[in-house]
Amino acid sequence: MSSEHVTTVADPVPPQDLSGIVGHRFIYTYANGWQYEMYVKNATTIDYRIHTGMVGGRWVKDQEVDLVQLADDVYKVSWNEPTGTSVVVNVLPGRRVLHGTIFFPQWIEQDGGRTVLYQNDHLDEMRAYRDAGPTYPIYVVPEFARITLFEYVGEDDESVVSVAPADLPAGFADRTD
Repeated sequence: MSSEHVTTVADPVPPQDLSGIVGHRFIYTYANGWQYEMYVKNATTIDYRIHTGMVGGRWVKDQEVDLVQLADDVYKVSWNEPTGTSVVVNVLPGRRVLHGTIFFPQWIEQDGGRTVLYQNDHLDEMRAYRDAGPTYPIYVVPEFARITLFEYVGEDDESVVSVAPADLPAGFADRTD
């Protein structure tokens, strides 16, 4: 992305080069100790696993996202889940830093354990929990994270996130590069 491009009302979207994040898996740990793994499967889809934290053990495939490049080596991934949770993650791979904000509906703050599963097999159940609520007040978790592993694994590879966090080899999430 050229730093010379100026956005205007007539031309609001800067050039997008997503090659620095699409096809990459990264493991990161938030300042609060929660550890996550995200695989940017393609320009519109991620898979992820939550290794530790309030909903550690949860994993999701084929989550639709909005992915944009904000500047050189600065990306934003945002999405809304069937649970009613919304997430915005800013990723700076070269600096090995990330900032995420998770917006949990109140029902998850009260009993997040109901989401600790392979979500794709329970979509109707997640929507029913969301619809039953309570939704408010929203539990907002804004945290910085350190990216400890950032690796290119290729696009649209269904094997990258294919098992639950508990089914991974010992030390898998502790790898660094």
